[in-house]
Amino acid sequence: MSYVIHGATGAQGAPLMSRLHLSGKRAVAAVRNTSVVRDMPAVAVDNASVISLAAAYEGAKGVFIHLPVVAEADRLQYARNIAQAIGRARPQRVVISTSGWVVDEPDSPLQNPPDSAIATLVREVQQTGVSLAVVAPRLFFENLLNPVVLGPVKSEGILRYPLRADYPVSWSSHLDVAAVAERLLLDASVTGLVGVGQSPAITGMDLAEGFSRYLGRSVSFSSLAPKAFGDMIAPLFGAGAAAGVVAGYQAQAQASANAIAQDTSAQRLLGLTPRTLQQWLAEISA
Repeated sequence: MSYVIHGATGAQGAPLMSRLHLSGKRAVAAVRNTSVVRDMPAVAVDNASVISLAAAYEGAKGVFIHLPVVAEADRLQYARNIAQAIGRARPQRVVISTSGWVVDEPDSPLQNPPDSAIATLVREVQQTGVSLAVVAPRLFFENLLNPVVLGPVKSEGILRYPLRADYPVSWSSHLDVAAVAERLLLDASVTGLVGVGQSPAITGMDLAEGFSRYLGRSVSFSSLAPKAFGDMIAPLFGAGAAAGVVAGYQAQAQASANAIAQDTSAQRLLGLTPRTLQQWLAEISA
């Protein structure tokens, strides 16, 4: 029996695949075209086909799922298909990453509506009765590597990002998500939501200070309007995906913080502490 990993060639799935292989577990990449994956076992899946997904999940010890960054209408259809496939194939364990979308703050502007793709995925997989854990990061340090963000940091000493300078966020790395997801795939004793990120949360000014220490020169934080940020990333991700990102940052402009709850944090539930910005910068530079 194996672990089926969605996005195994991408930012969240790839480090999870590496961790599972290093620990001697059999994991297969769930990809649309197996011919482009040459360095790992793979199984072909089509998120638009319940039959394809169910075939991939059949007999799996665990499945790691996160929805791709595409237009919300497509994400919603994928979510429904994946949940139906889980219900048919009934793998032993499912771990879903929210990929930063908020699903555990019903009174916050950040909360995704019940009919959103991620809320639908979590709800409908829960309804199958399959053992489920939800990895819930907030914002990723890797977002800061986007050329439109990192370029000005290096060339101008300005960290431009679509958040207020004093806005607290439980930042984490994709590497932290992988560590939590691996633990949850291997240990089904923890179910429900597990928050991943800095606690206490850190601000844009803290990020700028961290980059200042790392680069050895002054870096300041500059708040960017969400729509302006969307215009900058649309050529990279497409207009539909960029629109979803813009909506997310517009919601954050209405919130007081984007912080995980201590009671459901990976620190509390699993004893796993995420990397600090300084640790992450040192690790990716090694």
